[in-house]
Amino acid sequence: MEPVIPDTLTWTHLTPDTVQQWAALTNLLAEVDGTEEFYSVEDLAEELDEHGFDPERDSWAVWDGPTMVAFGQLRVGLTLDHEGRVRCNLDGGVHPEHRGRGIGRALMDRMEARATELAGERHPGQPAIWRGPGGLEGALARALFLHRGYEVVRYFNLLGRPLSGDIPRVDSDAPLLSPGPEHEEATRLAHNAAFADHWGSAPASPERWRDTWTARSNRMDVSTVAVDPADPNRVLAYVLAAQWVPRELYVNLVGTVPDARGRGLAAAALARTMALAAETGEYDVIELDVDSDSPTGATRLYDRLGFAHKKTWATMQRAAR
Repeated sequence: MEPVIPDTLTWTHLTPDTVQQWAALTNLLAEVDGTEEFYSVEDLAEELDEHGFDPERDSWAVWDGPTMVAFGQLRVGLTLDHEGRVRCNLDGGVHPEHRGRGIGRALMDRMEARATELAGERHPGQPAIWRGPGGLEGALARALFLHRGYEVVRYFNLLGRPLSGDIPRVDSDAPLLSPGPEHEEATRLAHNAAFADHWGSAPASPERWRDTWTARSNRMDVSTVAVDPADPNRVLAYVLAAQWVPRELYVNLVGTVPDARGRGLAAAALARTMALAAETGEYDVIELDVDSDSPTGATRLYDRLGFAHKKTWATMQRAAR
């Protein structure tokens, strides 16, 4: 028998006025489910203004009285991925005390229906995929996805290392700089080139890249770009760092354009970022996620720089109905 959703619950969408409750639920789930994906009220409020995201139609909030007990978010790609598909990313969560009541299933019904609608509007006639976070091994979210016909399509490893002791130094044959506003477009182009052969990626549009580049969580002072000695306007490699948790630096993006691979530029850029972060005294650890099947052998790079495995999480996917 399918669980019956209590009729006392109220369904709305995420708004600036409800971000406090949204953050409280998000951070509770990060602790209970072991994801460590903690967010401040300010960071979540920023998400409501992302390009291509309409909170009134692409988000859901479920309430039991004054308490938010579940939420959902949908993001549909502005560009097709490298296989010509529309990426529809579904995310959300249900309060631990309200699981097993059918709320997650109802959220998925709404997100999948809206994903199909929005994908058809943005990319008529193109195949679409639904994708969501499968969490750690044994996560209830993974069981829900599997029940709905999704499969584990990729594993990602969370790696970390302390920012104490000896920080490796890696020489570079290209200038290493902290990125400024003048590097925004050059880094976007470098990122699109670097990830053209990476699983599940799609070219970043200028609008979505602006959201990434200007996010309040960014820490450009300890980020690094390697620029072409023959053309300072061209970025060859980059390490973009951010902070959501006190004393923790997180590496959002690392990449090297294909024609500059094999020169150790990403390693040099990351080593510089680590050294800068350590010098500030503001961070105790640095972390990043890496595709377990990275085509560029990124895991070996991180091993050499002293990163150690912390946990593994899954990505779920299925073709849209």
